[in-house]
Amino acid sequence: MTLVRRPILERPATLIAIWFLLLLIAAGTLAAWQYRALVTELEQESFALHRVASQRADQHDAHMTALSAIAVASDGRSFDLFLDVASTITRFYPRIDEIQLVPLDQQATIVGTTPLDPSMAEHIRTAARTSTGQITLLPNPGRPDHYAMVKRSPNSDAARYGLMLGIDAGKLIDEAAPFWSRPGVTMRLSLPDGHLLVGPPAQPGGVRFSRPLSSASQPLALETGMTIGFLDLFPPLRTGLVLLVVSLACLAGLAGLRQRARARAAVEQARLSALESRLAHASRVNALGEMASGMAHELTQPLTAILAQSQAGRRLANRGDVAALAPVLEDTVTQAKRASAILERFRNWSRPQNTLAETFDLREALINVRTLLAPEAGSRGIQLAVNVPDKPILVVADPVEMEQVAFNLVRNAMEALDDGRNGTGSVTMSLREKGSQAIFEVGDNGPGVPEAIRSRLFTPFATTRVDGTGLGLALSQRLVERAGGEIVLIEDSPGATFRVVLPRGQDNAEAAQ
Repeated sequence: MTLVRRPILERPATLIAIWFLLLLIAAGTLAAWQYRALVTELEQESFALHRVASQRADQHDAHMTALSAIAVASDGRSFDLFLDVASTITRFYPRIDEIQLVPLDQQATIVGTTPLDPSMAEHIRTAARTSTGQITLLPNPGRPDHYAMVKRSPNSDAARYGLMLGIDAGKLIDEAAPFWSRPGVTMRLSLPDGHLLVGPPAQPGGVRFSRPLSSASQPLALETGMTIGFLDLFPPLRTGLVLLVVSLACLAGLAGLRQRARARAAVEQARLSALESRLAHASRVNALGEMASGMAHELTQPLTAILAQSQAGRRLANRGDVAALAPVLEDTVTQAKRASAILERFRNWSRPQNTLAETFDLREALINVRTLLAPEAGSRGIQLAVNVPDKPILVVADPVEMEQVAFNLVRNAMEALDDGRNGTGSVTMSLREKGSQAIFEVGDNGPGVPEAIRSRLFTPFATTRVDGTGLGLALSQRLVERAGGEIVLIEDSPGATFRVVLPRGQDNAEAAQ
């Protein structure tokens, strides 16, 4: 069944849906790209921060080793050199804001850069006494964002001191890139036991990076995170530019598709025009042939009358009746000239020229006719269908003439449906094979052929329409019989159904055997 439908490129609702879908895809792609870019940036900045903090933490070990050596060399006599070095360290390394040398003997004097709380001093002694040689990390109760590094000095069972460096954890990770000042970006630094030194408490959700510092003595846990919001995924300026570019690309693509569609339509129209011209030429030639034959038949009696008048005039001349002879001769001459002119005009068309038959696929002829008449059928509200088998049906005939036959039958059916005012008209072309014959039928659900005209249906000038020529079926019969076939009206079918029987081609005949 062939229905007339608007091309997809001419349906506004479809185009808007496609454009909206493309915008959604572009927005989703932008969001995914933004998300990945933000996660990548967080990872890169976190690795950079981790590397810097780890390097700074390693410096603390070197300072403690140097201070421990100086304290042991002082041997309890003078700690001026120890204090000088400690002051220099705190001046050049602001994150180290406190250095204490706490004797394990509670009666001895504590040496340090700042006064030391007695409870903190006791914590340092305990850590030094229980040390196995590793640096101990302690939180500073009075300073939440600080931690203390405690090492026994000398680093042996004969230790006499507990050496402590007070570290400002915030300054350990300061001087970071501007990235860390963005809204939604967080970083935390905690002792290995989970004690939070810097940053907000951990919250669920958000992208997270967690890694301990690569310092053997200070494996502090560095955690970073980022809350990604709607504006992060869809930056207004970038989103607007992306949607604009997609819209322009969509318009450009639509213009290109329409141009291609127009080009294809032009090619198809040219093919249909060539087909229509070929059929029109064949129809004109054959119709004029039929008309010439019909007119020659119609002119037989007038010419016979002219001959009779001429013979009568000769008799009048023999009798010498000149007065009666002149009008007869004048009328005879006039009629003869008129008949001669008519016959001369149609002389070349009285016998249609025979064309060479060839073997061709009859399915193609029916499909061409459907393609040619489908727009007209759609404009009339008629359903035009074609049912053909999957394999070729070869016949020996002239392809153009068989297309002309199918064209005439389908056009007659469509005009019959219009005359019958049937609001749900349908025309069906079907093709099948039977033995050594190919059979195609054209049927409609119209009012059918009147009984009064059936006996002379294939006679020239026989028609039921006021403006009809009555040559279509006569011409079709002439063309079918020329191909060695026959065309008949099926009497008991609903509407009107014409059956054309043609001999099959050699390939089909051999296959049937």
